[in-house]
Amino acid sequence: MRALGEEMEPQRPRQRAGLGLASQGGCSQMPWISNLVEWIDPQTFFFHFENLVYAYGRNRTYLCYQVKRKEHCSPVFPDKGVFHNKVYLNTPYHAELCFLSWFNKRLSPDECYHVTWFVSWSPCVACAKQVAKFLEKNRNVRLSIFAARLYYFWQPAFQQGLCKLHGVGAQVGIMSYQDFKYCWENFVYNQRMPFKPWEKLCENSKFLVTKLEEILRNTMSLLKEDIFNKQFSNQPRVTAPYYRRKTYLCYQLKGPDGSILAQGCLRNKKQRHAEIRFIDKIKFMNLDPNQSYEIICYVTWSPCPTCAEKLVDLINDQVHLKLQIFASRLYFHWVRKYQIGLQYLWASQVTVAVMNRREFKDCWEKFVDNQGKEFQGWDKLEEYNRSISRRLHRILMQPLKQNNLEDSFRDLRLGSPSPSSRSDSR
Repeated sequence: MRALGEEMEPQRPRQRAGLGLASQGGCSQMPWISNLVEWIDPQTFFFHFENLVYAYGRNRTYLCYQVKRKEHCSPVFPDKGVFHNKVYLNTPYHAELCFLSWFNKRLSPDECYHVTWFVSWSPCVACAKQVAKFLEKNRNVRLSIFAARLYYFWQPAFQQGLCKLHGVGAQVGIMSYQDFKYCWENFVYNQRMPFKPWEKLCENSKFLVTKLEEILRNTMSLLKEDIFNKQFSNQPRVTAPYYRRKTYLCYQLKGPDGSILAQGCLRNKKQRHAEIRFIDKIKFMNLDPNQSYEIICYVTWSPCPTCAEKLVDLINDQVHLKLQIFASRLYFHWVRKYQIGLQYLWASQVTVAVMNRREFKDCWEKFVDNQGKEFQGWDKLEEYNRSISRRLHRILMQPLKQNNLEDSFRDLRLGSPSPSSRSDSR
């Protein structure tokens, strides 16, 4: 079996520009698409619903749905059917959007609906966003999604799509043996033959459940694009229209096997710096001291002396942690005690560096609601990066013995200078 990201990838169509009008303005602008598939033949079911971790040639998504509704508090017999990807006027539509087009015409504000999907692939990024918008608009609809396979589950954008669905209240799960059996009995032309599971059905299901739990455990609020561009910009001065540059901290915690255990975005809140809130979160996790962990942090401002000291205390208390800090800008870099704070981090085996284009791109892809757009950067990004990197290098390379460093740092208890007159306060 090939490693993640190699050729053996799911091959569902990825024509994001070809998802139709829904990607531009919601399902209300989609053409009406009727449900033309009532049953699936057994061969198609076994091929498209087999829950392989990596799958060849599954270029079509099948969606088996059940709609339960209550009309004036009285149960109504459920609707059932099957959708798959369709092409309408030379424009392809994924199965999820076909269902929304059909279902949107049947919605009544006076009824409550519970919709269940059994899908061969979990939703792509664009479909997840459209479904989330639909659920936010129609609060009388509850949606449960059970997927046979996870689509590009190792890519952050697709993980964020699943988290977005989870965040608006959709139930997102993996199909179990009972779910496959139910689909076989209710959506497949089975000629009254019993369902016969394929090899490793339960084993693969358990693996996918674990992966999905990891993804949903990391549900977080993504930064808006304009906030990222304003707050993470490494320009030395804010240009008109003026705004205050604050501290944002984006972090990702990885386990010994490289799996993502937690990630999120924090900012200063109620006079508590983002770094202190980050430290509290890590301590609350009660990480296994017998395992090794890596944490990468992207921050808009480098830590103040107090935060630097607290971060060093965290590393000293939990020696199994490896911490990397990448800062977009240096905070009060000309003030000696701020320089000592950075030196203290560096001397304590904490990686302290300046964000370059690679780190900005990584932050953009993992922590920003980027709508699928590539990171473009801003004018003179590399030039500012080189200037800030040289400044940090001079600070870290200043000769200062370890004992003198610790003695000097014990005297730094005065806190940050007042930022009230500065637009670039933390």
